[in-house]
Amino acid sequence: MHFKLLIAFVEDSRTDAVLDAARKAGATGSTVISNARGEGIQQSKTFFGLSLDTQRDVLLFLVEEHLSREILEIISICGKFDAKKGSGIAFQIDVEDAVGVSHQIEELSELIEQRI
Repeated sequence: MHFKLLIAFVEDSRTDAVLDAARKAGATGSTVISNARGEGIQQSKTFFGLSLDTQRDVLLFLVEEHLSREILEIISICGKFDAKKGSGIAFQIDVEDAVGVSHQIEELSELIEQRI
């Protein structure tokens, strides 16, 4: 079984909704890194050195490759990435190998067989 790593930078107010939507689309788990900060094309505005931007969470999903594109699209819709500038970004990368996922492989095998 092959996996992809989905990485999403999400406004912290949308994190729970994105996590729920990704799970419904087939993600079997996630890791959340809270209070990340990022910049886009233009630098963030500050007030006496304090950032005025909203905080972001980084969401990591290790998903089966056949489910990855659908989950990525759901994350984008739920995170409202195309609704306004700076609302978030998500991408996927190939995973060469993974350990500690044997319990997920059993569950995913049945799901993948049904979808293919």
